[in-house]
Amino acid sequence: MEYRFLGKSGLRVSALSYGAWVTFKDQLDVDEASSCMVAAYDAGVNFFDNAEVYAAGQAEIIMGKVLKKTGWIRSDLVLSTKIFWGGEGPNDKGLSRKHIVEGTDAALARLDTDYVDLIYCHRPDLDTPIEETVRAMNHVINQGKALYWGTSEWSALQIRRAYDFARREHLIPPTMEQPQYNMFHRDRVEAEYADLYDEIGLGTTIWSPLASGILTGKYNDGIPEGSRLSLENYQWLRPELESEAGRQKVEKVKLLASIALQLNCTLAQLAIAWCLANENVSTVITGASKASQVSENMKALDVLQNLTPEILTNIEEVLKNQPRVDKNWRA
Repeated sequence: MEYRFLGKSGLRVSALSYGAWVTFKDQLDVDEASSCMVAAYDAGVNFFDNAEVYAAGQAEIIMGKVLKKTGWIRSDLVLSTKIFWGGEGPNDKGLSRKHIVEGTDAALARLDTDYVDLIYCHRPDLDTPIEETVRAMNHVINQGKALYWGTSEWSALQIRRAYDFARREHLIPPTMEQPQYNMFHRDRVEAEYADLYDEIGLGTTIWSPLASGILTGKYNDGIPEGSRLSLENYQWLRPELESEAGRQKVEKVKLLASIALQLNCTLAQLAIAWCLANENVSTVITGASKASQVSENMKALDVLQNLTPEILTNIEEVLKNQPRVDKNWRA
């Protein structure tokens, strides 16, 4: 395993990490989740990602039970949660001081741990002043309930406002951002945040490296039973795949398959390795519903070593191409 600094902080996170989104509870029980986390841990993963909203808190409960079952040393782990959607009550959502403080306590109880290493503002809250959110996150860290705080899917301007306010008021600024990043979703990580990496030392813990599974090739011939897009709670992802743009993505995946074949790897390994090739990516959060899938994802580190400038150029040519698609194609 390779370990990278989280931005300009002194914290090292495994280049590949494991997240609970989609799989925990919706696809995995405690024993199945345990097998996946153990496979990741045995491969050198130290960062395990979660959020209060995942399976309405059940994902954190399952992860907490796995951590207790394994008996891993807490200081060997980097655990996270994300705060925004905590329930249906009027103060159970957003980034008010009240919800951040109470949401953090609730997440720690579910995870059965005294603190998380990373805590995120899961989305920007347009109804709460950024100043209130920054002060609340500073409070959570000063209480020892989290060690670093960051954002997820915030704009560069919002991150900069939070950072500048924290510095001006001698508070703890955000350390990391958790954005979506993959071959089909690039602008924010590669362009919008470009100045933040050097100027404020922003780290990134990117999610959806496989573009919700599209980059695995599993949807090249439709939506297979048991896949993410076949789950009731994830039907909102289907329109993207079934659109004209989605069909073009599938055609590009078919072209990428030849590059994966050249490198003797899977499409998933190629897609993950491509994300890792970006020096501003601190860690790639992977997900899997089977221990065997975890092990396969970890092999992306080997593929990374084979991503020569020529291979990366070939990938770029495929991604920039606008392939013709069958108008009668259906996901």
